[in-house]
Amino acid sequence: MKFYEVSQTIDGTPDEVWQVLSDGPAFVSWDSGIVNFEGDIALGNKVKLFSEVSPERAFPLKVDVMDRPNKLIFKGGMPLGLFKGVRTYTLSPEGAGTKFHMREEFSGPLLNMIWKSMPDLQPSFEKFANGLKTKVERR
Repeated sequence: MKFYEVSQTIDGTPDEVWQVLSDGPAFVSWDSGIVNFEGDIALGNKVKLFSEVSPERAFPLKVDVMDRPNKLIFKGGMPLGLFKGVRTYTLSPEGAGTKFHMREEFSGPLLNMIWKSMPDLQPSFEKFANGLKTKVERR
């Protein structure tokens, strides 16, 4: 298994952070690193994410867990589990604010081959976390 992750403390309640985090189509309106988002974030829905890392490529994802205002999980990948990505967003109270944590784990038999061709996602994870913080704190 390989992964990327980022954490950020946000001056806002978990509910305030959740309102921004659960509005996928609005990601493009704040500095998230997402250039397009298709679909509604709702349990069981399929959505498509387009990132600055590869703006011409859609990343189809399924909303697998939606536990407001604590956890949101997207799953995606190849058929038969050949390559799988699981992105987990976690919100927890921290003092007067919220601890935001985002982690994406990659696994599957084709992981090593695909990992070699993947761009470094850490900068985009940091951009997303910083953009989320700025958006929530400006509300």
